Amino acid sequence: MLFNSIEFVFFFVIVLAIITIYKNRNFQHIFLLIASCFFLYFSNNYLIGLLIFSIILDFYVGKMIWQTSSKQKKKILLSISLVGNLALLGFFKYADFAIMQFNIMGNYFDLTNDIPLLDLILPIGISFYTFQTITYTVDIYRGKLTPSKSLKEFALFVSFFPQLVAGPIVRASEFLPQLREKLEKIDGVSKLKQITIHSKNLKLGITLMAFGFFKKMFFADNIAPLVNNIFSNPMGMESFSIILGSIAFGIQVYCDFSGYSDIAIGAAAILGFKIPLNFNKPFFATSPSDFWSRWHISLSSWVRDYLYFPLALKHRRFSSIAFPSLLLSMVVMGLWHGASWNFVVWGVFHGIFLVVFTILRRKYSKPTEPFFKSKFGKPFSIFVTQYLVFFTFIVFIVQDFDHMWYALKKYVILDFETSQTIEIINANEFASLLIILFVALHFISYRLDVSHGKSNSEGQALPEIISKLKLRYWILFLISIILPISLFYVGSAQEFFYFKF
Repeated sequence: MLFNSIEFVFFFVIVLAIITIYKNRNFQHIFLLIASCFFLYFSNNYLIGLLIFSIILDFYVGKMIWQTSSKQKKKILLSISLVGNLALLGFFKYADFAIMQFNIMGNYFDLTNDIPLLDLILPIGISFYTFQTITYTVDIYRGKLTPSKSLKEFALFVSFFPQLVAGPIVRASEFLPQLREKLEKIDGVSKLKQITIHSKNLKLGITLMAFGFFKKMFFADNIAPLVNNIFSNPMGMESFSIILGSIAFGIQVYCDFSGYSDIAIGAAAILGFKIPLNFNKPFFATSPSDFWSRWHISLSSWVRDYLYFPLALKHRRFSSIAFPSLLLSMVVMGLWHGASWNFVVWGVFHGIFLVVFTILRRKYSKPTEPFFKSKFGKPFSIFVTQYLVFFTFIVFIVQDFDHMWYALKKYVILDFETSQTIEIINANEFASLLIILFVALHFISYRLDVSHGKSNSEGQALPEIISKLKLRYWILFLISIILPISLFYVGSAQEFFYFKF
């Protein structure tokens, strides 16, 4: 079930109606759980069994970790959780890839019998909910989280439908307290308050969802043809065509995935739940580390807290271990995106950029700080960062290594030819105009965040400002969103990009 489909609209309206009618908090939780399971079943049918397996495994393992006092038993139980979840993820996501590599090696050594591929269907959302359940058992092991009191509560955390199939990756420590909070005394007895659809949350949620639909259906889906024209076969393309394609693809991916995140955050907000911010003006990042504090924040922070920090801190006496740990973390992040060598290369590039930046910052931060804070220095750092980021987008989209190598060379070594690029722009006038429009709107939104003192983790100013408008002006905003979507809708609902992961 796609967010950008009429089926989801009906589904969400029915959920809101039933939540509003039935005021019992326990019923509301059970209903949301059933609705979430229906949402996944409608999207991915029988593969819902994998989700149920993860829920049962981690609920009971987490409970046993909390109850035992033996450090050795805690480690064994944590290992069971990690192996169970990662084995499930690894089998469905990487088994065919591993078989392909084995067959390639076998052919190299003249082994004639290839192992047949399993042709496994990738379960939608498995990369997201697997990481969510891992946070649960790891945080209990670290003593940072008390286990869920009921299987129902934990199941709702894992399967909560707004963020189930494509994130953001919500941590148990962020979501479970929301299921337990808001106690009020009624006749001297403390009870959980019911889920109530407040007008403030409703306006903010609808505003965020409107932004999400606008990004996906107006920008991402209409820019996609331009990207496909260039990268379906980049051989023979001019340098400026490659650069245009990488910029277009970066904007397409951002609008697609951040659009999904906005819809998920907005839907949760309407129901009274807070889901963490996943994107925050990444194209105004001033360094590779700043970029990863703004892009897919839930994944990058997960890798930082559950992989990089444990590796680096475990060997903190040896400062040099931090760099291999950082590189390994980015390779893992690349592999998380898919079973392909181009994702590994993508992770290696980002790892190298982060390592080089960290070294330069340690050695030259003090003498260069005045320059990078200047009116010229900050735009320069943004330009260099985005040049590197868009360079890696080529690796992300181009699967064939010969095509990838050609495109990367053209991106770096300019040929200064323009005739082909002009033809591509003329053939994709609307998509080219959308790129310019996106840059303008992205800049306006960024300046609003700066003027309102919004940090990377504090949310975005524009949706909050719009949601606080008087009703008539707020309705005009919704019309201004719906109208261009209706006029330039590409046809049938297009699948979100990150459904592949």
